Amino acid sequence: MTEILLFHHAQGQTRGFLAFADELRAAGHVVHAPDLYDGKTFTDLNEGVGYAKDVGFGTIGERGRLAADGLPNELVYAGFSLGAMPAQMLAQTRSGAKGALLFSAAFPASEFGGSCRTTTRARRRCSSNASSHS
Repeated sequence: MTEILLFHHAQGQTRGFLAFADELRAAGHVVHAPDLYDGKTFTDLNEGVGYAKDVGFGTIGERGRLAADGLPNELVYAGFSLGAMPAQMLAQTRSGAKGALLFSAAFPASEFGGSCRTTTRARRRCSSNASSHS
């Protein structure tokens, strides 16, 4: 099956997020679901976004990049909302990426150094007008 690096949304690793990761595992996938919030979760979306702003979006992205260290490059990078930021960055900048699953968010390809790479192993659709920065 597929090996996936899955990033949580702005509310952190909620029960729903962890249940989704477990469903993927039950289907036979290998799923890595790092905690970008150091154990914090938020029931209120605005509080979760506020926490990300306080920590810094650059720091959140760097935590995502560090989570990929030691994992094979041949992953599917996936993220919900805020988690789409590190997922898209890694899919665009890490050689060997199998693909990206960006749920409820996408960033312009230029945010991470230009257009999406395409290979014979994986094709990604990139929109130059993607503007949702959830």
